[in-house]
Amino acid sequence: MRLISLLVLALVLFSCKPDEPQNPSTAPELTNGVLVLCEGLYQQNNSAISWIDFTSGTIDNAYFVTRTNRQIGDTGNDMKRYGDKIYIVVNVSSVIEVLSAKDFTSIKQIQMEAGGTAKQPRSIAFYGSNAYVSCYDGYVDVIDTVTLTVTSRIQVGNNPEGLAVANGKLYVANSGGLNFPNVDSTLSVIDLGTNSELMKITVGPNPGAVVSDAFGDVYVIARGDYGAIPSRLKRVNSTTDVLAESFTFSVDGIAPMNNDFLIYDASSIGIFNASSELVQSSNFVDLSEVNTIYGVSYNSTLDKIFVLDAMGYTNTGYLRKFNSTGVYEISYHVGLNPSKVLFYD
Repeated sequence: MRLISLLVLALVLFSCKPDEPQNPSTAPELTNGVLVLCEGLYQQNNSAISWIDFTSGTIDNAYFVTRTNRQIGDTGNDMKRYGDKIYIVVNVSSVIEVLSAKDFTSIKQIQMEAGGTAKQPRSIAFYGSNAYVSCYDGYVDVIDTVTLTVTSRIQVGNNPEGLAVANGKLYVANSGGLNFPNVDSTLSVIDLGTNSELMKITVGPNPGAVVSDAFGDVYVIARGDYGAIPSRLKRVNSTTDVLAESFTFSVDGIAPMNNDFLIYDASSIGIFNASSELVQSSNFVDLSEVNTIYGVSYNSTLDKIFVLDAMGYTNTGYLRKFNSTGVYEISYHVGLNPSKVLFYD
């Protein structure tokens, strides 16, 4: 739903003729490639999964349909692997797709509704035997990863989005985005032993992405109002649960790279040193081949940086690969608004 202001300007449908679905007993195992979650356009029911096979160089931009013989739904927001399962969070369709991490065959669709009303799930994180899903109705749902059922709901702030685990706690960004410009400004802290909210920390208006580092800190991006109030990175100490620092540089997104972070905005990708808490390089990646940054990811096994290029949000996009020094290597043509990746090494 990050594109709502743009989506009313375009109606672009991305579709591919699928192959016949694979029988789970004969479906090939996933190896040496990457799954790309393509968000699609809001309320157009055209989210998709692309599979890029690094060995053959082939791309299947209807991979979800190929494996399940059905569409994934409307506005895929998050995709992560935990154990032997892949979880895809589909926001507007209000469902969690659970698939085999081995061969991408469907295991279950978890319907995310409360009293017949869509919860609008946004992001997913994991701890122990539980998955935690932020839902735009003001709760974090706890899902048992064995039974794949919602076991409890934890009330947090308005329209929660990003999640991160640190020091036995879950940190939840309460954006308040549906109330814009009257947004929320808090980070909920949940005790993962009791699955209850401990407190809220004020971090700045419209918090979105949340990540943790190897040094006991949690970073959250307070996105401001996309105008007079700029987007800023904030650091929270997960031992004391206090806001420890507010940084002054522009930032739209953050992604781990070894013990550091790749930080990016619309025009640059830099490196933030999590130990010194300083920006080491503000223009680390050569973006001459990139049109619209929609996500960044680093793969430590390949030692490569991948940039998700949305191409103006109304065209099919690209996954662009760079070496670890930021030099461009190759692009892969994928679906509409690619936003998340899941690597198979």
